[in-house]
Amino acid sequence: QVQLVESGGGLVQTGGSLRLSCAASGRTFNWYTLAWFRQAPGKEREFVAAIGRSGADTDYGDSVKGRFTISRDNGKNTAYLQMRRLKPEDTADYYCAANRGGLLWRRDDEYDYWGQGTQVTVSS
Repeated sequence: QVQLVESGGGLVQTGGSLRLSCAASGRTFNWYTLAWFRQAPGKEREFVAAIGRSGADTDYGDSVKGRFTISRDNGKNTAYLQMRRLKPEDTADYYCAANRGGLLWRRDDEYDYWGQGTQVTVSS
């Protein structure tokens, strides 16, 4: 099992940047594919980005491609989501998720472990 804790959310103006962190417990962090999802009030959970076990493979949702960067540091058991050129429509609760498989899934039901979320608010 792995436990995930997100941090780094907050209030930022349009065009600003934030970096979210996802700290994981356990010694098998590099066994897991990691992903970020987000959910805005009244909307379904949306895939944001995923990263493979080694960090070499990444995938991004269309709405964030070119603005967000996912990365991981297996030595620190931490994944990151660097968010740039933020827009009001990026406002949501952001969740880190982990999957023991090797594929970069975009479906949230493919992920077994979830953090509690961190809130991001982008003001216009």
